[in-house]
Amino acid sequence: MSMERADIAFKVNGAAVSVCVPPVRRLSSVLRDELHLTGTKVGCDAGDCGACTVLVDGEPVCACLMSVASAAGTVVTTVEGLANGRLSALQASFLDHGAAQCGICTPGLLVAATALLDSKPNPTEAETQDALGGVLCRCTGYRKIIAAVMDASRHADGVDRRMPQSGHAVGSSPIRLDGLPKVTGGEKFGGDSFPADALAVLVVRSPHYHARFAFGDLDAWIKAHPGAVGVYTAADIPGKNSFGVIAPFADQPALAEGFSRFRGEAVALVAGEREAMLDLDLSDFPVRWTELPHVLQPCEAQAGGAQLIHENRPANLLTTGFVERGDPEAALAGAAFTVSGAIDTSYVEHGYIEPEAGYAYMDGETLVVVACTQAPYMDRDDVAKVLGLAVDKVRIVPTATGGGFGSKLDVSLQPLIGLVAMKTGRPAALAYTRNESMISTTKRHPAEMKATIGADADGRIIGMVFAGDFNTGAYASWGPTVANRVPVHASGPYATPNYRAEGRAIHTNGPISGAFRGFGVPQATIMQETLYDELAEKLGLDRLDFRLKNCLRNGSETVTGQRLESGVGIAECLEALRPHWMRALVDAELFNAGSSTKKRGVGVASCWYGCGNTSLPNPSTIKVGISASGDVVLHQGAVDIGQGSNTVIAQICADALGLPLGKFRLKSADTAITPDAGKTSASRQTFVTGKAAEKAGRALRETMLRFANVSEKAVIALDGASLVIREGEATRHIDLSALKADADGFVFRAEESYDPPTLPLDAKGQGKPYAVYGYGAQIAELEVDLRLGTAKLIKITAAHDIGKAINPLLAEGQIEGGIAQGIGMALMEEYIPGRTENLHDYLIPTIGDVPPIETILIEVPDPEGPFGAKGLGEHVLIPTAPAILNAIRHATGVLVTKIPATPSRIRAAIREKEARR
Repeated sequence: MSMERADIAFKVNGAAVSVCVPPVRRLSSVLRDELHLTGTKVGCDAGDCGACTVLVDGEPVCACLMSVASAAGTVVTTVEGLANGRLSALQASFLDHGAAQCGICTPGLLVAATALLDSKPNPTEAETQDALGGVLCRCTGYRKIIAAVMDASRHADGVDRRMPQSGHAVGSSPIRLDGLPKVTGGEKFGGDSFPADALAVLVVRSPHYHARFAFGDLDAWIKAHPGAVGVYTAADIPGKNSFGVIAPFADQPALAEGFSRFRGEAVALVAGEREAMLDLDLSDFPVRWTELPHVLQPCEAQAGGAQLIHENRPANLLTTGFVERGDPEAALAGAAFTVSGAIDTSYVEHGYIEPEAGYAYMDGETLVVVACTQAPYMDRDDVAKVLGLAVDKVRIVPTATGGGFGSKLDVSLQPLIGLVAMKTGRPAALAYTRNESMISTTKRHPAEMKATIGADADGRIIGMVFAGDFNTGAYASWGPTVANRVPVHASGPYATPNYRAEGRAIHTNGPISGAFRGFGVPQATIMQETLYDELAEKLGLDRLDFRLKNCLRNGSETVTGQRLESGVGIAECLEALRPHWMRALVDAELFNAGSSTKKRGVGVASCWYGCGNTSLPNPSTIKVGISASGDVVLHQGAVDIGQGSNTVIAQICADALGLPLGKFRLKSADTAITPDAGKTSASRQTFVTGKAAEKAGRALRETMLRFANVSEKAVIALDGASLVIREGEATRHIDLSALKADADGFVFRAEESYDPPTLPLDAKGQGKPYAVYGYGAQIAELEVDLRLGTAKLIKITAAHDIGKAINPLLAEGQIEGGIAQGIGMALMEEYIPGRTENLHDYLIPTIGDVPPIETILIEVPDPEGPFGAKGLGEHVLIPTAPAILNAIRHATGVLVTKIPATPSRIRAAIREKEARR
């Protein structure tokens, strides 16, 4: 039975409104669904994320916690009301500072900051942090947000934010091409544009880690619930009920058949009219569960007699990655010094502020899915397979994506809404709740690792062995990628002549582990870098000097036998940190001399990371053309999830073409019109898609020059619909509108692909797994309260070699955001199935948890990358956690071996040390 409705009147953004809705409905829902003010975002419906912050009579409130009845007679301001026709000074400042990345949290931050600036036009950093502390951001690391708010008073109201019309694009930091809608509330994310007539879809999920189930009378249940249209189960799936990001390992059903393998697995769909679905209680849904034995830890899954989670995977082993070089046992036996250790890491939740959302509809015989994603072409192929459609009968149209970090590479709701749209002929829409998102989507792999490293008397690494068991959960997802990438990287960016590393992906009934910024390398780096500190101490060497002594250089060979001829920038990163390292050590020594209850520590750690797939094809294709009206139209299929690919790839193409960035118009990813630029993962877009964009830009330039019969030295320009070509004293004007346009509306066009040159790994993991590596190193400074076990970060200094900084401001933003996630991994983030399935119990860093970050961009060009550029997105998270753990050890003398290093674990390690005295 639907709730009683009432007429409720209030003002929104200066206009009087009246809505007829149930008085208890959330203000956030009314603003979005009734008034179509979708700039107010919903990330949790529990007041935990702050994305729905609006002003009510000038005061910031979480609209998801306020009933619409409570808003009666008030004045409400949403992000759409801040601009008033022209950008506010704060919105302009956000654009200039790069304070909006994915943009999903930006409206809430802007609204909360507006209230602050109304009372304090020049706030301090502490006041800014206090005012914005209730709004979570997962992308930026908050530092650019703080700077934008504190600097807002310097921005003239309504500044015009157009692109520069001249000058080189590469190396500059224009505002991001997709920046304006992020600060006005105009950006449309997965849940922002559901059709008015769309059926709402609810998902019935397993409450058990492992269970058999059977359905009762579904037809009778439907009839008993007015507004419900249908129930759909695995029996309704017309294609192959199995998906997965790596085809040979694909094993996950879109809807489970007969039994579920993990808590949160989808078993049925209920579709109905939106109003009916809002009030529908699924507790009486006719499904009977029989709980079965389950295993959540790899050791349990590998124990003799353990039930197989997949019958075709003996001992619950999904796959193993392996790299061996030289004779590590002999090297370690002959080493002057060796260290050994073991470290365990936890599940980590991606924690993007946008839960999965989208809608699907039939366009003739074509199924169209409009949803947030990192991999539209992979989505298309999996949806087609599950729903029994030809690939060309599925179209994926990505929305803006409110953070992904790897988890939105796997399909989630795409085949579910597609099934309902096919079965009913009506649009079908679904937005996951925060709980649904957290229980059903992928996590960072928990790891159980052990390693031994040996050095000679001069401090040179001579051997290393590493073994890691990675809990891949109930289904494969990216488990094979993690298992294979870890052994390649577990040495760190150091010359290691004798080496053996094994990574094993093991099935449990836990959450599915997938891709999360680093594909297992952050876990392995914690193991390696903490042992490096211990080894440096045994050798009596400065920890930074020890790393410099052993780091890879041009001409070095990696543990896979790959010779790195050029572009190796790790030494430059470490050298750039030296003055900061020396200063930090002195600061710590002075502080510790005067403090007994708190101790300061300094830690350092390095990283390297291969850009793109490991020893596999990894192509990107870019299409660019000149329209008859004189626009440069870039078909940019690399999904921008906040990292800035829309802008960076356009900058690369602009300079390759020789036309200003201001002339470019983007056509973003859409499988019907945009070539496949590959998935947004593995720090590949700037390098791989950027290289394709560089090639396409150069090819288009060459086509135009040939048409005009001029040499490569000619300068081209666009003046309206006229192409102006200058060579020497001669100037020629070509009327573009007089030329014949092709089906895309182009009078000149180019389409180019790039696939990095790699070689397969042999049985011992020898080969060329990546064409380009990026490098970095970070210093963490912190204080530990020895009585409480709390660690307070003071500063992080980060030096990253990115080859060429295509857009320095966006690069800084990536570094700061990655560091924030590394802080979470090191100190607080631990997803515990059944316990931390919301953003209240699962902690991610807030604006007060991220210290000042000093970024040093190192540019050691790689000849393979576009303009010498390397990838960055993944690298920046990798050194943070080990640097923090090394700093805790420096402060306290103890290494926490179960991550995250929570206060209770730090305190327990200190007590254990004291007990040994």
